[in-house]
Amino acid sequence: MLTVDYDLLGVRPGMRVLDLGCGEGRHAFEAYRRGADVLAVDWGQHEVATTAQWLGAIAAAGEAPAGARAAVARGDLRALPVPDASVDRVIASEVLEHIVDDQTAIAEIARVLRPGGRVAVTVPRYGPERVCWALSDSYHANSGGHIRIYRGDQLSERLSAAGLRPTDTHHAHALHAPYWWLKCAVGVDRENVLTRAYHRVLVWDLMKRPWPTRTAERLLDPLLGKSFVVYADKPA
Repeated sequence: MLTVDYDLLGVRPGMRVLDLGCGEGRHAFEAYRRGADVLAVDWGQHEVATTAQWLGAIAAAGEAPAGARAAVARGDLRALPVPDASVDRVIASEVLEHIVDDQTAIAEIARVLRPGGRVAVTVPRYGPERVCWALSDSYHANSGGHIRIYRGDQLSERLSAAGLRPTDTHHAHALHAPYWWLKCAVGVDRENVLTRAYHRVLVWDLMKRPWPTRTAERLLDPLLGKSFVVYADKPA
């Protein structure tokens, strides 16, 4: 399930792509399949190991074009193990809301980007996220949980303050917002017949990509999209 639009990000074969807070690698995988030279970074040891395993499986299956490369590293987003101005594209998806010193992390993104490079940042959208926080403390108030809710203009201002120029924005995953409201109402660590049924629908949508749910999500994203995505360029 991708949050970033790779056409807007402009990932092309041979580009150096940095996936920050990669989790289990979903965005790194797509960049690798598109022929990029990918470095996926996360602080979690489990996440790093899982991403490395799946990248190896993609290579073994021949799903990455010749010349594409991929590596995984454990690292702190506030002190990236990457030289200055060495990366063409950066992805920071659903990670800044976990970092206390997000301004340092954004400054690191600006540091490693080459002039003319582009970053895609995604965070939970203000409205849907506020509903989740109101329904459940367990949703966010835990070790490694969400410590802030960004307004769209606030995130763009922080990118601008680091010397980046915000350009395009959009929302994503409208069908997931009601699911998380339901989970928060029931209890994030609990399941019932409604949460299980909704989860099955989301998995079916992810695997089959049927036109009714794809159309519904495209129409609902501006209203209910759970994620806010902003793209920003480093001036040449």
